[in-house]
Amino acid sequence: MKIVRPLAAIVIAIPFMVPAPVSATGGYWSLGFGTRSKGMAGAGAAIGLDALSAGVNPASMALTPDRLDLGLALFFPDRGFTADEVPASQNCPPTGPNQPGCIPPGEYRSKNPLFMIPSFGWSKSLDAESTIGISIGGNGGMNTEYDSAVFRNYANPANPKTMPTGATGIDLSQMFIGGTYTRKTAEHQWVGVTPVIGIQNLKVKGLEPFTSMSESPDNVTGQGYDWSYGYGLRLGWLGEFSDQWSLGASYQTRIYMSKFEKYKGLLAEQGDFDIPPTLVVGLGYKTTPNVTLVLDYQKIWYSDVRSLSNTNLPSSPKFNLGGADGLGFGWKDQDIFKLGVQWKYSTDLTLRGGYAHASKVFDGSNAFFNLLAPATVQDHVTCGFSYRISEKDEISGSLMHAFSKRVPGSNPMFSGAQTGSVEMSQTELELSWGRRF
Repeated sequence: MKIVRPLAAIVIAIPFMVPAPVSATGGYWSLGFGTRSKGMAGAGAAIGLDALSAGVNPASMALTPDRLDLGLALFFPDRGFTADEVPASQNCPPTGPNQPGCIPPGEYRSKNPLFMIPSFGWSKSLDAESTIGISIGGNGGMNTEYDSAVFRNYANPANPKTMPTGATGIDLSQMFIGGTYTRKTAEHQWVGVTPVIGIQNLKVKGLEPFTSMSESPDNVTGQGYDWSYGYGLRLGWLGEFSDQWSLGASYQTRIYMSKFEKYKGLLAEQGDFDIPPTLVVGLGYKTTPNVTLVLDYQKIWYSDVRSLSNTNLPSSPKFNLGGADGLGFGWKDQDIFKLGVQWKYSTDLTLRGGYAHASKVFDGSNAFFNLLAPATVQDHVTCGFSYRISEKDEISGSLMHAFSKRVPGSNPMFSGAQTGSVEMSQTELELSWGRRF
């Protein structure tokens, strides 16, 4: 009964764990998993934190068995782009008829400033050497919604199907469901494995002017939500080498997702949108019995997914939408460094802080298509706490701010000279409840 009841709670909770549309901090990747890790800028691969630790390193769940964690994050992204004016001689004045290929000059801000992102984790020790657990949470995504038809000047007046109406934007959400098993392999060493189920949905609107560039013009935009499902594997190891030092490492394979059939005319490889592989290596060091420093390095291979890594420069004769060489976001592989500190201030109160820096995921030459997903932020600061409210229960909180970052670029689909920029900043507040049993 001790296992059956928590499992029943998990089954009941799954239908409510809908993926939340966010534009996360490492490209579209979440900065961390679990409130405690987020309080330290997503670091923690080399220490045990909570039942959601498997999202960082499956092996770390062995250090935090017999607990339940429920969390809710409030995510506030501020994103948009600016299209600069061009000389009147190039037929794109601030007012009046525009030449096709020029984005109407102005500053554009996306709607939808708030998203709620739930998370769920449960872990249970089977014996002195093994642990099982389940974790559910949002991985990341992209979301923009501009009030105007941004690309209206690309439409062909002779073809009504290319005329956009209403808003322009993209809404991508991702969620992971992972079942974890950990095993002690030697004194103070553990391994963990997490088979992962991926769920994502996508909605695109306002791209009607580009249907003539597609292999499947009826599957580019305005098709409502489409769902995609897939699977992958996360492997982890953690070792404690003294009372002070610990090391951890985790690798998640590429998650092979079913194709977005409704948008096979937009995404490269006929709607393919797999989730890229990632590696995390972490170090933990206790400066005192109550203070722990953590340092993580994360690598995300966006280049493995053509819909993300293909350039959006129409310079190749093979350029089209939906094909293997079709338009993408031009994202590069990303390196993220995370530094955090955890201070057990008292028996009941633990304080946390952190800083993370991510390499640039795209450059200005690919800024055009990234106005739909302006994943520009690179620097993040965080703080957090855990407070024990009873012998078994605690509450935790984390606050993250990603500083505004602007990436300048130019419009490659305009014969004249139009410059502009995309930008974003983010703030996230997360609260969770944990119970030991």
